[in-house]
Amino acid sequence: MVSTTSSAAVQQRPAFTARELTVTAVMTALVFLATFVPRIPIPLGYAHLGDAVIFLLALSIGRREALIAACLGSALSDVLGGFLLWAVPTLVIKFFMADIVWRIAGRGNAGRLRVLGAFVASSVWMAAAYTAFGAVLYASVAAGLASTPGLLMEGAVNTVAALIVWPAVQRFLKK
Repeated sequence: MVSTTSSAAVQQRPAFTARELTVTAVMTALVFLATFVPRIPIPLGYAHLGDAVIFLLALSIGRREALIAACLGSALSDVLGGFLLWAVPTLVIKFFMADIVWRIAGRGNAGRLRVLGAFVASSVWMAAAYTAFGAVLYASVAAGLASTPGLLMEGAVNTVAALIVWPAVQRFLKK
């Protein structure tokens, strides 16, 4: 059977435009740098400022680009930082962190209280998920729980950092 649709009608939007691909690549590098460079040791891993970047990306760029940058930038930091065991859990955790912020606060159109709620919910997810993965990976609930205070502190610091920077990002995006 021969199709009667024209080739123009069959053409679909590319998976990524050149702009989206470029933005995703640059934002992946930014997440990686913010995660890799200021590493502060905590039980089972390290704290960093990468989550603040993830929060801001989820508010300021497309959902797909933010989710990919969050996953890849964070996992790359684990791989290159000697935490290979954590790369796959990090992919999952950071995907949902960015998605939580995006779903609760949208593209930054939400009020400050909703943005704060999105950051807190995302941080609680991150701490709970890393605690659970730690318990599984190290076959010890105690080992997983040992990281929880540091993870909660990391979430709080990243929330404050993102809230401080968010007004400047908003001004930049309006230009």
